[in-house]
Amino acid sequence: MPLDPQVEAMRAERQARAVPQLYTQTLAEARAADLASIQEAGGQAEPVHYVEDLCTDAGLPLRLYRPDLAGPLPTLIYFFGGGWTLGSIDTADGITRRLANAVPCQVITVGYRLAPEHPFPTAVHDCHDATQWIATNADKLQVDASRLVVGGDSAGGNLAAATTLLARDKGPALAGQLLVYPNTRYGANTPSMVTGDDPHLFNKTSVGWYWNHYLTDALDGLDPLASPLLASSHEDLPPALVITAEYDPLRDEGEFYAEKLHAAGVPTTLSRYDGMVHGFFAMAGILDGGRRATAEAAAWLSRIFSHG
Repeated sequence: MPLDPQVEAMRAERQARAVPQLYTQTLAEARAADLASIQEAGGQAEPVHYVEDLCTDAGLPLRLYRPDLAGPLPTLIYFFGGGWTLGSIDTADGITRRLANAVPCQVITVGYRLAPEHPFPTAVHDCHDATQWIATNADKLQVDASRLVVGGDSAGGNLAAATTLLARDKGPALAGQLLVYPNTRYGANTPSMVTGDDPHLFNKTSVGWYWNHYLTDALDGLDPLASPLLASSHEDLPPALVITAEYDPLRDEGEFYAEKLHAAGVPTTLSRYDGMVHGFFAMAGILDGGRRATAEAAAWLSRIFSHG
């Protein structure tokens, strides 16, 4: 189908304003512009009963969102998007607030370190280390360790998938994985990547720019922790919801990953949003599709947590 009318209006506005692509800016400019854009498109931040900033013992920042429920609570550990290069806990603030209220559940966002200052595999190990720390400190954090899910959007979805690979072998046990338009394969040459060249939207040049910051050597892209699609086995991974967007260069590799999980016996739901573009999950303030995807993610999480 064609671009959703709301997406088309957003694209036309960007074109009229000559909004520069993030990859044409300095890192400092791109990081500031990315956060400002997400906050503008995310709409009014929802109040959550309790919000706290804290750190792991290793000094990784976390932000905890807790609804007005008695613990221990089912908990989503969320990794923000931004191509491993941009983004912060604040980037995911709108998403995590909405999910905490809608499920309802506790959400903890991880402030993993960014490339190129901290290239692959730093972010993966930061995310897994934080997940282990949260599970170890479940009592203090009011976490129900039997109902622990990891999730993220874009690069955050990539990190969530990689974290499940590490957790399968090293713990902790995870109840699910929420993967929103995840990167799953470095150097992907899929139809959606080849045609994803719109100069006013996230495009294949954007994808390459992020990978070039994240990897110090192209050979690192063959590591399953960078490209989860290349893992030798996807068996015994937690149930997954994979959300993709029709007009997203990452669409095909996200859907291929869902197929890999399903073929390995992992209970997997794949949900493509027609007419949508990369980033729409964070745009609930201006896109009905973003609100629908948030509601779907919340309903899926509620089902996963009810089985814990």
